[in-house]
Amino acid sequence: MESKASLGRLEFCNFKLKTLLDFTLAINQNVPTDELMKMYEKLLRWSLNIGKVLIFAQNNGWNLILVSGISGDKYLRIDVEKDLMPFKDISSVEIIKNPATHDFDILLPIIHNQNPIAYVLVGDIDENKDGLSPTIKHMQFVQTLTNIVIVAIENKRLFNENLQRERIHKEMELASEVQTMLIPDISGFKQKKEIDVTGFYLPHYEIGGDYYDIFNLNDHEIGFCIADVSGKGISAALLMSNFQANVGALFNSSTHLTDIVTILNERVIKSVQGEKFITLFIARYDYDTKELRYINAGHNPPILFNKETQELTYLKYGCVGMGMIDVIHTIEEASVEITGNSKLLCYTDGLVEVNVENEVSSTEEIVESCIKNTNSIDSNIENMIKLMDIGKSNTSIFDDITMLGIDFHVNLPKE
Repeated sequence: MESKASLGRLEFCNFKLKTLLDFTLAINQNVPTDELMKMYEKLLRWSLNIGKVLIFAQNNGWNLILVSGISGDKYLRIDVEKDLMPFKDISSVEIIKNPATHDFDILLPIIHNQNPIAYVLVGDIDENKDGLSPTIKHMQFVQTLTNIVIVAIENKRLFNENLQRERIHKEMELASEVQTMLIPDISGFKQKKEIDVTGFYLPHYEIGGDYYDIFNLNDHEIGFCIADVSGKGISAALLMSNFQANVGALFNSSTHLTDIVTILNERVIKSVQGEKFITLFIARYDYDTKELRYINAGHNPPILFNKETQELTYLKYGCVGMGMIDVIHTIEEASVEITGNSKLLCYTDGLVEVNVENEVSSTEEIVESCIKNTNSIDSNIENMIKLMDIGKSNTSIFDDITMLGIDFHVNLPKE
């Protein structure tokens, strides 16, 4: 006949195999994490007669993921890095200096790929109850099972994070496609008799917070604008999309620029409640009078260059940005007469914040030097893109970059 000890060992061996099978099936069936932890807690507390269980797991820092059978909060004074990480093997807590651990009996480090991923403290081990009792020699099984459970939980977390990242990525791609559709079609303004328009837009992320637009207000007048919202990413893009809709609804031949800016400021204030602001340059140009009227609301001053007189002017007059203050009391609408063939470059601050490896010229000087010639604004913008290596592959770019360029044809050849 087999001895009682041999039968006990066989019984516990069968128990371990069944336990591993049960947990493997649960993991393969992708049971929720809290259900898996309940299975684990039940095993230790009721099948193995362990009175106290405390588990710290690594997830962007050490976190308590199981507290069972413990009264009081003395365990909160346990410092994982200081008190537990020095131990690599199953150890008695008596050698741990922190008294907060002394309510337990055994420390089980859980090591995966040579890195600690969890620490289990067990206490009140009752070897005299009926049923299977955990002894020191059975702690290795508990350690192995804990490793399986913790790795499974971490894999589930990483899988869910990857799913979430993929979902966000797809949503960002869709948002980018929608935002691309909102970029104005300037083909109707290219190579016209009176003007020639070109545009460039490069968001820092998939979607951005820059915006430009151009409108036919009537048969002899156009309106155009460029804007930049503080910050980047989804919130900036959503705010700018709303702003774009408001501009499109307000901009017409009969509404004064000052009225448009006043209403836009009220709507931005209502939308952002002081958390963001939008800089804006807004203008209208009359083909007949050659008058350019504008308001610069805290935006980078566009550059106007007269090809014939070689005069360069920064269009800086206006007011503060949209959303900076509740009520803009003073708005200065400026006027410029286009007296000769000229060109205008409107841009957002991302252009002049590009890191250019040039010991002589600043970015502003490069932009200015690219404008001061008789070439078209389209060729000027192409030259800037090349000189400053403006593209997705340039890791030194940390903001959206948008440009709107207009060639004004004033001295037209006689037909």
